[in-house]
Amino acid sequence: MMYSGYGQTQLTVEQIKSMAVKNNSKVKNSTLELEAAKESKQEMFTNYFPKVTASAIGMKALNPLLEIKMKGGNLPVYDGNASNLAAATQFAYMPDVDMGLFNQVGLGYVNVLQPVYAGGKIKTANNLTSLNVEVKERQQHLTSDEIILTAEQQYWQVVIVQEKQKTLEGYIQFLDTLYRQVNAAFKSGMIIKNDLLKVTIKQQELQVSKIQLANERKLALMRLCQTIGAEYSPEIILSSSLADLSEPGNYFAAHNTVLGNRAEYQLFVKAVEASKLETKLKRADYMPSLGVGVTAYYMDQFESSLSGAGNGMAYASLNVPISDWWVAKHKLNELKLRESIAKNSLEDSKGLLLLQMEKAWTDVMELNEKIHLIQATLVQTEENLAVSQKSYNNGMIQLSDLLEAQVLKIETSDKLIEAKSQYKIALTKYLQVTAQ
Repeated sequence: MMYSGYGQTQLTVEQIKSMAVKNNSKVKNSTLELEAAKESKQEMFTNYFPKVTASAIGMKALNPLLEIKMKGGNLPVYDGNASNLAAATQFAYMPDVDMGLFNQVGLGYVNVLQPVYAGGKIKTANNLTSLNVEVKERQQHLTSDEIILTAEQQYWQVVIVQEKQKTLEGYIQFLDTLYRQVNAAFKSGMIIKNDLLKVTIKQQELQVSKIQLANERKLALMRLCQTIGAEYSPEIILSSSLADLSEPGNYFAAHNTVLGNRAEYQLFVKAVEASKLETKLKRADYMPSLGVGVTAYYMDQFESSLSGAGNGMAYASLNVPISDWWVAKHKLNELKLRESIAKNSLEDSKGLLLLQMEKAWTDVMELNEKIHLIQATLVQTEENLAVSQKSYNNGMIQLSDLLEAQVLKIETSDKLIEAKSQYKIALTKYLQVTAQ
């Protein structure tokens, strides 16, 4: 959202929530984590397909890899008659032969290997990556909930200050009116200067409070802007809806029924599933693996007058781990124990999450009752102020009594503002922990 710097920009609590989910860096990172998990799932799926590799090698040795040495001499000339070969009278001279092969060699090949059976490792690994995507989705949901709750808490903190500023302005106006009355009475000689000084001192105190509230609002609004990813502007006004408070009974949910909808509970369930898959994946390491493939190659001796030769072959490979089974029993027992730990954590989480929901509901009910009590008290403070004002005008009470009655009303109003804001936050928390 852009701010021009001219005029005021009003934001509702729903807009704040939307901006927090859209712009907050934690939410962005959780989205990236989810995308990374999806890419990992796609990568793991490729293990079902054949693996194709190609390679080329060229070499030149300092000395031939294969040396052939043959002693020369006189060889009998064969005239076609085997009986004359032993008593041959003619000979041909054969010189010594010294020959080296594979001094320069070029080799290129392409290999295609298709896994047939890997102890269920490929399928299990794919199930694990799919499970990881589901976990990241729930973690993203939790991160969004956390940021929304933080943003709403900060929203209502700003609203509290704004409402207190309105109450303070009313108090300032009251004192301004009172000052004119007291000043007129002082000039006419009806009261002493001490009463006028009391009003003046109180006015100065309110100016200090006004500055403090302005600074408090600025810092609270800056924190909120940081959370929702918006540029700070002093012209931002938050639309308060403290007057619209629904009764808590409209939002109650049966806690045992909604437990399964909680993202936290689902994460514990996924942790149990993951522990089982990890055991299954490790067991696959100790199982035989079978694959079939084909290879085609071409080899050329560059120093030979013969042309290069190519060939191909089909093959099957079987790998059977033997010595690994010496440690397999202990490793698998360890993973089985970790499965039990995950199951125990799941059972423990049920009680903790139900307790959290009950605590959130208790907070909502307590704050609702607190609001009703403060509202009744506020009515009494307003009546007390009206009576005190009338009594002061009739000269029946001192100025200090009237000022005390006004302070009591202001303090009660501030308490009501804080209680209503706390109720809004508590209600949001309850809706989150009951997955509503």
